Amino acid sequence: MNRTTVGLAVLLALLLVAPALLGGYGLSVLILILYFAYVGQAWNIMMGFAGQLSLGHALYAGLGGYIAAGIYFHYGIGPWAGLFAGVAAAVAAAAVVGYLGFRFSLAGVYFALLTIAFAEFTRIGFDNWPWTGGSGGMFLRVERGVTDIANLRGGPVMFYYVILTLAVGAFVLCRLLLESRLGRYWLAIREDAEAAQAVGVPVLKCKMLAVTISAALTALAGVWSAFYYNNLFPETAFAMGRSIEMTLAPIIGGLGTLFGPFVGAVVLTGLGEIFTSAGDHLDIPGIKQIFYGFALLVIVMYRPAGVWPWLAAKLGIK
Repeated sequence: MNRTTVGLAVLLALLLVAPALLGGYGLSVLILILYFAYVGQAWNIMMGFAGQLSLGHALYAGLGGYIAAGIYFHYGIGPWAGLFAGVAAAVAAAAVVGYLGFRFSLAGVYFALLTIAFAEFTRIGFDNWPWTGGSGGMFLRVERGVTDIANLRGGPVMFYYVILTLAVGAFVLCRLLLESRLGRYWLAIREDAEAAQAVGVPVLKCKMLAVTISAALTALAGVWSAFYYNNLFPETAFAMGRSIEMTLAPIIGGLGTLFGPFVGAVVLTGLGEIFTSAGDHLDIPGIKQIFYGFALLVIVMYRPAGVWPWLAAKLGIK
């Protein structure tokens, strides 16, 4: 058993017992870390593995959350059933975005603008759709002292273990994908799509798989988030700011790496909470956003590959 495997086993054991060791605030911060690690891993499939820049991933989280929450709110159908509808809607949206972008050879910033446009169109539509509550938002019933995993009703500890399961599952899935033929195709496309096409890689199919898999995983995060916070508003669910938040952890941690999103989430969320507390104490509004911008600037200038490759080299991890 190598050092990496032992380290992962110890980390997982600590995460499993964390709720018993942390107070309410510490647990809430750890929940945010795992959430951003998970959505970062989902976004990493598209950009880090396949090299396709998306700045509209809030579209998929918003669709997943709204549809699952709406089915539960209006018809009383539990989120595990509504989840399939939400994921299907997100995958369908991703297929449309991907086909339009890839079929007409949009890449880089042009494809990113397409993803932003679709997220914004959807926000406007949901803002005027009575079924979703429109601009007034949708609110789920809060049940105190209840732990009902079937309906995702419960306290922070239950939601912690759900997001931990999602984060671990995403890590394992991404490792399997990277070791597969599809993963090797993605890496070839990321490096040079035209060269990959020339040697027989089905570029369009592989890109479509990247965007749909990434969207499906992101939709799961949207369902979790909707039932964790118990409210949804189009202005925030589909906001570009939410999409940007999903990109930060893998960029800071290391694009295209398995551990990068987790390391980036720890750095951003942990230090972000410290700066938020300092900002509240010193009465400096927006200090968290200032920190995010400063962190990106430092990474781009001094660690363009991200924190994890540098940290792995220091620890002697391959």
